[in-house]
This record gives sequence, C-alpha cells and structure tokens, in this order.
Amino acid sequence: MQVLSLQEVDKRFANGLLALQGTTMGVGAGEFVALLGPSGCGKSTVLRLAAGLDGISAGRLDAPALRDRSSAQTAFVFQEPTLMPWASVFDNVWLPLRLAGTGRERAGDRIERALASVGLTDFAGAFPNELSGGMKMRVSIARALVTEPQLLLMDEPFAALDEITRQKLNADLLASWQSRQVAALFVTHSVYESVFLSQRVLVMSARPGRIVAELTIDEPYPRTPAFRTSAAYVRHCAALTQALEAAHLPAAAA
Repeated sequence: MQVLSLQEVDKRFANGLLALQGTTMGVGAGEFVALLGPSGCGKSTVLRLAAGLDGISAGRLDAPALRDRSSAQTAFVFQEPTLMPWASVFDNVWLPLRLAGTGRERAGDRIERALASVGLTDFAGAFPNELSGGMKMRVSIARALVTEPQLLLMDEPFAALDEITRQKLNADLLASWQSRQVAALFVTHSVYESVFLSQRVLVMSARPGRIVAELTIDEPYPRTPAFRTSAAYVRHCAALTQALEAAHLPAAAA
C-alpha cells in the first residue's frame, strides 16, 4: 500500500520558479526511502508538498496530510531541531499532543516511550541549552514519533552533526523506525547515509526536479557499523555516486 504518492507533479512558485516537473514517486507502508539530488533540485519542496504545507501546480498527490487534515498522521523533522528554549525536553516532546488536546499527564506514557526510543529517558527534565546538538535532534525526532504518525518526513536532520554523532543517530533512527514500521522519506546530500539507512534511494535531477534514478538497497536490517565496510555497501555507494553525478549534469548534456 502506498502511503505517499506523487504522479507527474509540477510545482511552480509565485515568482515563476519551476521547482518540480513531472515528478513521480511513492513511499509504501513501513518503507524507508531516501531522496538524493543536487542542491536546489526540489527535495525539500517534495517534503513540503507531502506535508500539505504547499500545494502542487499540476499532477496528482496523495498523502496522509491531505486525506485527513485533522489528524497527526504526518510528522516532519526539519534541519534544525526548532525546540522551545523555555520548555523541558518532556514538554517539547509533548507539544504536538498538547496541540491535539491531549493533557500532559495523559500523554506521559507516550512521551516516555518516545524519549526511551531515542535514548533520552534520563533527560526528560533537561532544557535545550543543556543539550548537545545531537541530543537536540534526538528530542526533535522523539517529538515527531510521539504522534505515532503514518508518514515521517525528514529534511537533512543530521547534516550539521559530526560524523561519529551522525552515524550513531543513523543507527538509532533505524531502530526507532523498525520498532514502529512508519513510512519514512529522508532527504540527504550524503550518498553514504542514504545507502546505510534506506531500502530505496530516489535520485533527483537538477532543477526542475524529477526522479531520474532509483536504486534498491536490498540489504537486511538491522544494519550494524560493519555494514559500512562491507563489499555490498561499497558497491551500492559506487552505483549511487554514479547516478548522482549524472543527475548533476544539465538537461541538455544528460
């Protein structure tokens, strides 16, 4: 079953910029898909359309945010954690449930489970200024997962982190995803991250963005650090790098 589906979608902004043209893609239930492409190709635009934050200009879009705008079936993790500095970790994670009308005490169990899934059980009472960058992003992920969404959208959430922290959060994210089997669409600029995380990687062309390649990463989960040094990982990374290099070519040259 497709949780998210774009069929020949165009997106033209009010200033005339054509960000997407003929974009066709989908994410199945419980599937982890990475979206990779040149800067400015429309990856973040795809996420915003999927979240119902922008409307398409042409084509067809089916997404949980459009099927039921009253529910919290879509969660979005942005590049920055966007935490409330005056609120504790617990209350930051509570925010989407509070906005949906769920009281703090009633939400307690769900918040505690979400914090446990990202390794922050002992930091429920801490404030954002007491946390490292990686811990702040963990809070942001917990806040997204606490709603138990059908679709999780992530826009380069680990781009600003050091490599060791990034790899640790990659592994933690996969553990959380596996325990919930939520459909995930993950935007990244990293070939290596996309191969480690995903079941499929979709490569976008230079603007106007469209899907120009799809690579299946048919490797079992859980993916341990050893996977990063395996022959299969190197092979997938090489194939994806080649597809990404082709996507950077101007349309005429391609």
